[in-house]
Amino acid sequence: MILSNRYPRILTSAFILVLLVLPLQIADAAKKRPHNDSRAKNSRRSTSRSEKSKKLSARDRRSNRRERLSARNSRRGGKSRVRLSRREMRRERIQSAREQAALLKALERRRGRPLSKRERAAELRRMGSKRRREILEARRRAEAARRAAIARQRALDKALRDEVQGMILRDNTSGEDPQVRQVAINALGNHAGTVVVMDPMTGKVYSIVNQEWGVRRGFKPCSTIKLVTGVAGLSENIIPPAELTLASDRPRMDLTSALARSDNGYFERVGTGIGFDKMIHYAREMGLGEKTGANVPFEFAGRLPEMSPNFTLRRMFSYADGFEVTALQLGNLVSAMANGGKLLVPQVTTPQDASKFRPKVRRKLDIDGNVLQRMIPGMIGAVNYGSGRKAYDPLQTVAGKTGTCNGGNGSWVGLFTSYAPLANPKLAVVVITRGTDAHHHLPAAVAGRIYRDLHDRFGTPTNLQIASTPDDEEKEVGTEEGDDMIADQNGTATEDTDESNAAAAPAPTHKLVPESAPSNVKRVMNPINTPAQKTDTQKAVTPAKSSVPPPTQPDDRPRRTQDPQE
Repeated sequence: MILSNRYPRILTSAFILVLLVLPLQIADAAKKRPHNDSRAKNSRRSTSRSEKSKKLSARDRRSNRRERLSARNSRRGGKSRVRLSRREMRRERIQSAREQAALLKALERRRGRPLSKRERAAELRRMGSKRRREILEARRRAEAARRAAIARQRALDKALRDEVQGMILRDNTSGEDPQVRQVAINALGNHAGTVVVMDPMTGKVYSIVNQEWGVRRGFKPCSTIKLVTGVAGLSENIIPPAELTLASDRPRMDLTSALARSDNGYFERVGTGIGFDKMIHYAREMGLGEKTGANVPFEFAGRLPEMSPNFTLRRMFSYADGFEVTALQLGNLVSAMANGGKLLVPQVTTPQDASKFRPKVRRKLDIDGNVLQRMIPGMIGAVNYGSGRKAYDPLQTVAGKTGTCNGGNGSWVGLFTSYAPLANPKLAVVVITRGTDAHHHLPAAVAGRIYRDLHDRFGTPTNLQIASTPDDEEKEVGTEEGDDMIADQNGTATEDTDESNAAAAPAPTHKLVPESAPSNVKRVMNPINTPAQKTDTQKAVTPAKSSVPPPTQPDDRPRRTQDPQE
């Protein structure tokens, strides 16, 4: 009886236990099933991908990858999206985090309770998606604005170039040299600009391409005003007469390097010592702010700065704020530097008066000839290794100065004023361009092509001989290539010596006697002269001790290289 009653109780307990355990097992199976299903799906997907990749060729895989990248770029705004710097990205992240925190707090205030983690994550995802859409839309608007600006600039450039071509066709070519004019027109091409080619020793104007811009319209001279700043600084002893050209392993910024690299800070510091009144005085002395007296109608006299409350004085010495010059005025200025300080009257000769042409000297500059000579090494450096390298001519030495700046009303101006050859100047070339054609030193490239194309007619030989001179006869030092030959040969030198070695010419005005020639200079560069024109230094050298190379020997002199800077 006892046994019969025990078994039903055991069965009942077992049944109850099964009912309690079975739901728990079903729940565990339900939880594990999605994970197993996803794993199975992933395995099947990877298997199918591997099979497809095996079937695809390398070309197809590259094509598919390009399509995926193209689709991703199109979703993100294309390749034209703006790339931010690290600082900008960090600032953007901080700003975005602050905005998100402010929005979450505002949402909690509206609901009257704190958000849960799930609600907070959903809200952050929504705000992130909205932020990405806003960024994408902003990028699209910026890209559309950029393309519209490019289209407007191209339309303006085309209109400006068409206008210039019409002006060139209306030029009065009477008395101009046909060969020089054709070379200048070919060099300028379809660019918006003007070209003046003249003889720096006589003032004879060979050609003015686009006479409306070259004679009757003023332009901001930009960095070419540094020629006036340098002359004023040397004349007023603001620039020391003996600057060390090499203070360490890296060349120090002296007058020569500042001219070659067009260093704005250097000339602004010099201009601070010059002052407004002195700068205006030297600008007038070198022919700016007044008509040149050329026999062309309606010549523009230019403009000089006027002191006003909003006038930034330091920019006048480097960026030429307040100045306006014509291409003919710049040609006359650089001609005065080439011929030793004579401000000439430019003249366009007519065929009838060609045989009666005589140079007209307007005035002799009240500037020491040594001051003009000390400017020449920097002008040579600008062409050889500086900002005007596009004007370099391997057959002759070109001295010049570049200029690029915003000329007002959003229009850029590019200039290049120069003369060549150094030893016997025969051409002074000035190029001024506007708009997009003012960038990338295009004026220097135009002038360089003119020098190269006219070298057969106006060029002079540039072979030099090396002469060994005794220490007691070193009274004149001259070189045709630049400002640092002695420094490279001896290791140490002063700028006064280096810059005095910049120009050699047959006229006495192109020879500089330095204030104190260093005693350790043993080798100097002199131009080849005829036997009747030999200097005392060359006479002192006996043939047995001279190390003169033959005229056909290649020029392997060392040259300093520097990074150009406008």
